[in-house]
Amino acid sequence: MASGEASPDESRDSVLDSLPPRLVLYDGVCGLCSLSVRALVRLDVDRKLRYAPLQGKTAARLRLLYPSIPTKLDSFVYINETLVSLRSRAFVHMAKQFHYPWRAFSWLWVIPSPLADLFYRVIAKFRYRLWGKTEHCEIPSPRDRELFLP
Repeated sequence: MASGEASPDESRDSVLDSLPPRLVLYDGVCGLCSLSVRALVRLDVDRKLRYAPLQGKTAARLRLLYPSIPTKLDSFVYINETLVSLRSRAFVHMAKQFHYPWRAFSWLWVIPSPLADLFYRVIAKFRYRLWGKTEHCEIPSPRDRELFLP
């Protein structure tokens, strides 16, 4: 088993206790995802959110607890305590952490998930072509390094 992954004997509570209460999982090599995470870091003035790439150890451990976390890299994931939100709903739930005017985006929950996710999936399909792809996850600034998990 790779280092950082939960063993079958590792309890759900011990994995959850070792993680922050609000976590964003993203495609660490996607240009659009990197831009989005940088924007989230700027908007999160209270520094409530933490971030980890879907390709990393943190995401691997969480997949053992939450099978709904995709192995494909085409989805943003937001975990608030034990609530796992994917795609468009991840952004709706993240917006609740921000100050106004950005908090108003949480009202997008009124758009039905299938419709919002259709738009999300179209963007996800073309994101590498439009925003590029890097070989490695972006390294955060020294000030923001504490916000990122492996």
